[in-house]
Amino acid sequence: MMTVFTKFYDSPEFNKGEILRYAGVKKADAETEKLLESCFDECQNGFSYKVCSAEADIFRDGETLHIGNVEAKGEAIKKNLEGCEKAVLFAATVGIGIDRLTVKYSGLSPSKALMFQAIGAERIEALCNVFNREMCEKYSAEKLFLRPRFSPGYGDFPLMAQKDMFAVLDCPRKIGLSLNESLVMTPSKSVTAIIGISAEKRNSAGKCENCTLKECSYKNEGKR
Repeated sequence: MMTVFTKFYDSPEFNKGEILRYAGVKKADAETEKLLESCFDECQNGFSYKVCSAEADIFRDGETLHIGNVEAKGEAIKKNLEGCEKAVLFAATVGIGIDRLTVKYSGLSPSKALMFQAIGAERIEALCNVFNREMCEKYSAEKLFLRPRFSPGYGDFPLMAQKDMFAVLDCPRKIGLSLNESLVMTPSKSVTAIIGISAEKRNSAGKCENCTLKECSYKNEGKR
C-alpha cells in the first residue's frame, strides 16, 4: 500500500510572458496589457494550490510496464522510464475559481475568457514546476536523478491511465480533484503525471525526444 502525501502551496510567482504565450499573444499592445492586468487583479487571490503524490515501484509483467498499480502502455512512457526502478506519481490542481471566471466571461467577454484560460494554464504549469524542483532537491540528496514528468494523454501514453492514477492517489478526497467518464478532470486546470527516478543521470532536453508524435507545434518550435 503506497503512502499518499498531500501538500498545499503558496502562490508561485506569476510569469506574464508565459500567460501571453498561452493566450497566443506574441507581442502585447497596450490594450492587451490592460486586459491582462484587469484579469490578474480579478483572479490572483482565487487559486488553491494543492498536490498529492506517492512513490511507486516500477516492474514488468511480460511486455507490460507497471508503475505501482498504474499500467503504463505506450512506447513513449517506456522510453522515458527506461533504467528507472521507481517513480513519483502526482496530481496537482489550482482549484475551481479560474474555471468559474472563464465560464462567467465566455459569453460576456471572449477576450477575458481567453485570458483567464491562459492564466490558469500558466498557474498549473508553475505549480508543477515548483513540485518538480521540490522532488529534485529531495532525490538529489539521495544521489538520485529525475526524468521529465510525463502525463497520460501525452504521446502514445493513453489518457485511460488517468483512472489508475486517480485510484492510487485518491484525488477526490486528497485534493478535491475529480474525473468524469470522459476522462475530463474538474477543476480543469489540473495535471496528473509520472516522474521517473533513476540512479543514473540521463542527458535530456525534455519530453520531446521521448514522444512518438510526428507533427507537433511544441516539438517543432522547441517549446517543450
